[in-house]
Amino acid sequence: MDHVQEQVRMKLPAEAVELYTRYIHGEVNRRDFLRGVKRFAIAGLSAEVIVQALMPNYALGQQVRKDDERIKATYETIPSPNGNGYIRGYFVRPFSQDTRDEKPTKLPAVLVVHENRGLNPHTEDVARRFAMENFMAFAPDALTTVGGYPNDDYRGGQLFGKIDPAKRLQDFLASAQWLKAHPLSSGKVCATGFCFGGGVCNTLATLMSGDLAAIAPFYGGNPMMADVAKIKAAVLMHHGGLDMNLVKAYPAYEAELKKNNIPNEVHIWQNSVHGFFNDATPERYNKVTAPQAWVRSIEWFNQYARPAS
Repeated sequence: MDHVQEQVRMKLPAEAVELYTRYIHGEVNRRDFLRGVKRFAIAGLSAEVIVQALMPNYALGQQVRKDDERIKATYETIPSPNGNGYIRGYFVRPFSQDTRDEKPTKLPAVLVVHENRGLNPHTEDVARRFAMENFMAFAPDALTTVGGYPNDDYRGGQLFGKIDPAKRLQDFLASAQWLKAHPLSSGKVCATGFCFGGGVCNTLATLMSGDLAAIAPFYGGNPMMADVAKIKAAVLMHHGGLDMNLVKAYPAYEAELKKNNIPNEVHIWQNSVHGFFNDATPERYNKVTAPQAWVRSIEWFNQYARPAS
C-alpha cells in the first residue's frame, strides 16, 4: 500500500466504506456513489483519490500467482441442465494431483462462490489459496451465459441482476455435484462464499443433505428457516461485528441449527465490516481478523472433510 492509500485509510470515516458497500450491492447507482464520495473529501485528499482507494485493487489482493508452479489451474465448462444450461468456472488443485500420476491421491473439494459481481480475480485467488492447503477447488462464474465476468465489478453487478435467481442457484448446485463426482475428488465437498456467495452456501446446505460435508459462509444471508432441518453439513459462520444487519439476523439461524443438532460455530469478528475478508478492497479488509477467519475455515474443512487419522 503506498503513502497516499495509507493516508486515505487513516482518514476515511466508516460511512464512506458503508457507501461503497451499498454501491457494490446495487443499492446506490454510480452517479450517487460518486456524488456521495465528495462529502468525504478532506484536506489533501480529493474525491478521485478516495474513489480509487475504495475500488478493488486485485493486484494488491493476490496471494497466490496464477502461474504458481505448486498448483494446476484450468477453466472448465460443465453442464447445468436445470440451470442456465452450462456454467464455466476456475478449477484449481495442487500440482501433485496431476492426472498423469498412476494413482493420484483423491482430495476433498471446495466450492468457492463469488459475490454478486461474478468471478473476479479475488475469488480466483481464494480458489488458489485452497489448492495451497491441499484441497481441489472450483469457483464457478454465475455470469457465464451473459458473457462472463466483464473485468469491471459495477458492470458485473448489472449483468448479475439479469440472470434468473432460481436458474443461477441450480448452476451452483450443478457445480457442487460436479466436484463431488470428479475423478480426483474424495467425494467430500465443502463450500465457502462471500456475501451473495455466503447465502448460496447456506441454501446449498439445505438442498444437498449429506452430499455437502461442511460450509464456511462469509457474511452470507440466512437460508429459509423452514429448511434448516434438512442440513447435514457442519456450518461455520463468519460475520463482521460492524455488519449490523447480518449480526442481527444470524441468531435465528443459529437457534435452528442448535435445535436440529447440526454442528455449528459462529464468529462475530470485532472491528470488522462487511467484506472484511477481501484484501483486494483495502478499506474493508481487516488484516487481523481476516487471516484468523481463514485459518478457522481451513481447520473446519479439514475436520469434516478429511478421514480421521
